[in-house]
Amino acid sequence: MDKSIGSFIRERRQANGLTQRELGELAGVGTRFISEVERGKASVRMDVVAQVLSVFGKSLGVVERSGTENREAEEGS
Repeated sequence: MDKSIGSFIRERRQANGLTQRELGELAGVGTRFISEVERGKASVRMDVVAQVLSVFGKSLGVVERSGTENREAEEGS
């Protein structure tokens, strides 16, 4: 699992004042799953990640663009 997706989910969850349990309930997945995704440890289907992101009104494209911008910033440093 790409850590940038997990980091993005963690940032959105915290910005929205949600616990991992609350996010899991809203997305229809378990707390352990949320924890593993955030740490980049879960091997998951992208449709499930999309389901979690939908809680925040986001799509995978937002995460992909965010990851590209971060890589470009690191390479420019």
